[in-house]
Amino acid sequence: MPYADLFIHSASYLATVRGHSGAPARGTEMAEVGMIEDGALAIVGDKIAAVGTTAELEQAGWVGPGTVRLNASGKLVAPGFVDPHTHVLYGGSRENELPLKLAGVPYLEILKQGGGILSTVRATAAADDEALKEQTKKRLQTMLSLGTTTAEVKSGYGLTPDQELRALRLIAELNEESVLDLVPTFMGAHAVPSGMSEEDFTELVIRQMLPQVAEQGIAEFCDVFCEPGVFSLETSERILTRAKELGLKPKIHADELEAAGGAELAARLRAVSADHLLQASDRGIEEMAEAGVIAVLLPATSFNLAKNTYARAREMVAAGVPVALATDSNPGSSPTESMPLVLTLGCLYLKLSPAEALTAATINAAHALGRAERIGSLEAGKQADILMLDAPNLNYLPYHFGNNPVATVVKKGKVVYSAEYRSQ
Repeated sequence: MPYADLFIHSASYLATVRGHSGAPARGTEMAEVGMIEDGALAIVGDKIAAVGTTAELEQAGWVGPGTVRLNASGKLVAPGFVDPHTHVLYGGSRENELPLKLAGVPYLEILKQGGGILSTVRATAAADDEALKEQTKKRLQTMLSLGTTTAEVKSGYGLTPDQELRALRLIAELNEESVLDLVPTFMGAHAVPSGMSEEDFTELVIRQMLPQVAEQGIAEFCDVFCEPGVFSLETSERILTRAKELGLKPKIHADELEAAGGAELAARLRAVSADHLLQASDRGIEEMAEAGVIAVLLPATSFNLAKNTYARAREMVAAGVPVALATDSNPGSSPTESMPLVLTLGCLYLKLSPAEALTAATINAAHALGRAERIGSLEAGKQADILMLDAPNLNYLPYHFGNNPVATVVKKGKVVYSAEYRSQ
């Protein structure tokens, strides 16, 4: 047996979130986080080699003369956060829309006036590759400092074949250059460009964009903003059906602003996830549970839109829908990179317990990206993506909000962020 390269020990609590790698946690399983007191991890290379109490791992002989020891006394140790829904690749920002929102101008009305997504499309096109990457790298570094170790990134601020392919190319380059693992999603159907009809743009997405994306192999998922006034249920189904035929796995922005059958469509297509779901119907929730569709809930978006409307997470959990959490990090409706904030909002407004929120932000989020066999829990053989959190227990993590609880981030067995180091 080799000695551990890295030994994390003496954690007040170690939340393994183990036992759900084969299928996402549902129902009462979401509250099972495999907590170990005085927990420890032995890491060899980029993998977790052993998990248990500090005494168990020391007695098993994992600690050798060359082992680096990290003392987690007084801390909560957990898997790295997985953020399964972001739009972090974009140019510019949209703080100018805040007064409009405060004045009660609806989101879709801002979009019709050329603001919203279309404003970001213009700013993104105006930025050269290096400027766009540098702006995005800052966001990714912030995400890392807040505990995110894997994130999905969508295209969607291009809306032309060339610009959408450019976005996916830059996501691939950022994945190579970033500490985080990035998962690419094609979302050409994010908005209808000015001067085009929904039908004409849908044809462009289906006949030109999707075949090029599939041929180049630069995206794993295809997402659509399915919402009246953006892409109808019928056009969304056409796009996602064609994406499946081309080998892309479907996701869907569903039932965010009104109940429009998006959850039912996700179930019918057996999408990997349906996201937002503020207005999902009872039938849609039931059908998602039957089809095994993951509900990716975005409480920071609801919080920022300030309409006091949140997804019905408790009903989803009770129905057996696997629930995940994400930031929806974007320049308009959710300009944040903070998964700790999302956990707090998930508890306060979605009524998840701290244990359910952690499950939703780790192993279930990993399932929403098709990576649960590798990340999302602390188990032997998995990638060593680990957080040391300045929290004495799990309840404290969402309870103490508005700060950064992350003391140390380990990515693939290496310390990549330390709050102590940054403070020196």
